[in-house]
Amino acid sequence: MVETGTIGNELLERYSERHRRFHDPQHLTHVLDMLDELDADPRLKLAAWFHDAIYWPGRGDNEQQSAALARRQLAECGLPTFDIDLVARAVLATDGHTDADPTFDPLLDADLSVLGACPETYQNYRNAIRHEFTKIPPEIFHPARAHFLRAMLERPAIYRTRRCRLQLEAQARLN
Repeated sequence: MVETGTIGNELLERYSERHRRFHDPQHLTHVLDMLDELDADPRLKLAAWFHDAIYWPGRGDNEQQSAALARRQLAECGLPTFDIDLVARAVLATDGHTDADPTFDPLLDADLSVLGACPETYQNYRNAIRHEFTKIPPEIFHPARAHFLRAMLERPAIYRTRRCRLQLEAQARLN
């Protein structure tokens, strides 16, 4: 059986990789803090630790790889299969930031909470995301980014939890 401290240290190393400017330990801490504020299921906190564990800008399988990592490492810790499955499904839900299962709503909102941050924090986020995608040419990056933001704006509500809708929705739409 693997010690959870070992896994935590490995995950922090992953979030500290040199190519990360937004998907870093600060983002992880922010998501975990938001989950605390939302009184989220503890398994969603585990999912938060894994949701960007594997992150390579431009890759389409980051969440799938992160979910697989969660399955392996949590199984080694002896977590029940039911809980592992929920954590992995929550990680996968962060791919499109949507899922029919409302169980995942706090994690999805916490992950997107930066969209509703104050303008200065939002600008720092925009700069950090662009830096992470430095190797992607502007003519590819900008349309893809616009597509993501348009998809968020086309939703009836960006946020799924009542609290985030009340606290973040209006600013997210302004940003």
